[in-house]
Amino acid sequence: ARFTPDLRVHVHHGADRLDGESLAAVLAGGADLVITTYGVATRDQAALGQVTWARVVCDEAQNIKNHATKQARAVRALPATARIALTGTPVENRLSELWSIMDFTNPGLLGPADRFRERYAVPIERHGSPEATQALKRLTQPFMLRRLKTDKTIISDLPDKLQMKVFCNLTAEQASLYQATVTDMLSRIEEAEDDISRRGLVLATMAKLKQVCNHPAHLLGDGSRLSGRSGKLARLEEICDEIVAEGDKALCFTQYAEFGRMLQPHLAARLGCPVLFLHGGTTKKQRDAMVAGFAELDEPALFLLSLKAGGTGLNLTAANHVIHVDRWWNPAVEDQATDRAFRIGQRRNVQVRAFVCVGTLEERIDAMIEEKKALAEQIVGTGEGWLTELSTEDLRSVLTLSADAVSE
Repeated sequence: ARFTPDLRVHVHHGADRLDGESLAAVLAGGADLVITTYGVATRDQAALGQVTWARVVCDEAQNIKNHATKQARAVRALPATARIALTGTPVENRLSELWSIMDFTNPGLLGPADRFRERYAVPIERHGSPEATQALKRLTQPFMLRRLKTDKTIISDLPDKLQMKVFCNLTAEQASLYQATVTDMLSRIEEAEDDISRRGLVLATMAKLKQVCNHPAHLLGDGSRLSGRSGKLARLEEICDEIVAEGDKALCFTQYAEFGRMLQPHLAARLGCPVLFLHGGTTKKQRDAMVAGFAELDEPALFLLSLKAGGTGLNLTAANHVIHVDRWWNPAVEDQATDRAFRIGQRRNVQVRAFVCVGTLEERIDAMIEEKKALAEQIVGTGEGWLTELSTEDLRSVLTLSADAVSE
């Protein structure tokens, strides 16, 4: 409506969307552009597949990162003269996701999936091969248009993004729970009967220890009080107090919806300002109302978001603070979430804080990610899956609590 007012746009979405002949009539001549969702495109694949589209554009193209899903197969099956994929995270966890997106835009360019894995994915992900990295980059680069927000020739008026680590200590209660969890889980990992069981136990251990670092009540799930039991929560309270005192707004991302549910009433009572919470169970109508309400508030406010639900597709430039209270350990995913605030329309410098508990797996994995970032920024994502490949001894050194973890 704003930039192309003469374009005839049809939104194909909702329970009352057109079907059959009425849809065919619109697609045949009543619209220049049809906007739909991945879910609807999957359900209405037969009808949408009757049209030879001049162009199919996938926004947030990481939605087709798994080529075997019904969603990815449905979108790939749409007949099109040209195809475009738009995404801030072409690789979230593994290179097969890049293959899937490239197979949508340029079918066959990277060969069959198994050949791609053998030639590129394994050498790059497991062995850090610079030769394979450069070969893949040469092959894909002609088909990629990459824009960085930090390039002043593209966006001259975007303010700065100031990134910092916030180091937190554990309380004695957290340290005790952490040590007990490590001892129990390492013995179970050593006794695992097969590789699949071991991988599952490693990931379960990571999750439990991250919950301990957040708050004892997060791990225990017992609905107990929050105050005074978590070093991380104490730092979050201090920072939010400062943000509210400045009259600013903040986004706070957590990997866990249940932790967000615990934080919302606690922080609302403490801060005395609106604290919104968006998670996977939030409806589209509720989400749209929250986003609009957050932008319109003329007072300090905090927006809690679960990383999966709020990490993409939202414009929240009313906030100039972003807090990652627990980590996804994937720079691409965290940057995508940060960019809810650091994007076109932002007029103030954005302060980004990533919480790290000293002396725990959070500090050690953060250091590993920093080492891997050079490769990650070239072409490889770093999810948590690589942690399952560590030997038990390496895992022990990553998980074991150090003496400086606990505050006095």
